Order: sequence, then structure tokens, then C-alpha cells
Amino acid sequence: MIALNTVHRHKFSFTQDDVILFAKVSGDHNPLHLDAEFAANTPFKRPIIHGALASSIFSKVMGTEFPGFGSVYLKQVSEFKRPMFVDTDYEAVFTVVNIDEKKHIAEVKCEIFDVTTNKKTTDGMATIMNAEQF
Repeated sequence: MIALNTVHRHKFSFTQDDVILFAKVSGDHNPLHLDAEFAANTPFKRPIIHGALASSIFSKVMGTEFPGFGSVYLKQVSEFKRPMFVDTDYEAVFTVVNIDEKKHIAEVKCEIFDVTTNKKTTDGMATIMNAEQF
């Protein structure tokens, strides 16, 4: 069983190929994500990762690692605080902040940090159900 205040960390990065595949699947072909010339004329100066692609790491980790298989994702709220870029190391940090043992539901704080700068890029909260872990 996972206890209140348990923290789980997961390091990751995305490639430009990941961004291209996400654009293909999602249909979001905004040149801000795909065109270096276009992005050079924005405040970011280079292409940024789709926010939804960044948040997808939450689903990956909660469905496969923490709490893992059998998890049902009930809710996710994300706030994108800073842009994220390809070929950059990030760390997702998950903290269990509330557990309803009768319903087997937990609220999990979800954060992403740039490993090099330690600046938070994404802040969020998820509601997860897992009968074996909560």
C-alpha cells in the first residue's frame, strides 16, 4: 500500500521525433512545435513541446510505475509554467497528498522540473483510483 506523502520520481526527455508523432496523433500541427524558423520569431526562440505531450508523462508513470498497473485515471489538472524543449532532461515528481481508503482513491501532486535549472515547468494534480495501492 502506498502511504500519504509518498514521493516518486521519474526522469525523462522527449525527442523531436516524439513531438512529430504527438502532432500526428493529436492533430496539433502548430508550427510553434514543429518549425524551427517559425519558432525562432517567438519569445521561445526555438520549438517547444506540446503541453499535453509533457503531461502525458503523468499518465505513463501512474499507469505503469506509481501506483502502477490497475490504476484508473479519474482527473488531471495541469498548469504549464515554463516551456519545455526536446533533448532536455526533466524529472517528474509525484507526491501523494490525500488518500480515501474506502474508495481506493488518491490525490497526487504532479510536477515537472528541468533537471539542469531545477525550475518547475509544469504543476498539476491528479486523482487516481487503485484498489491494490490505496
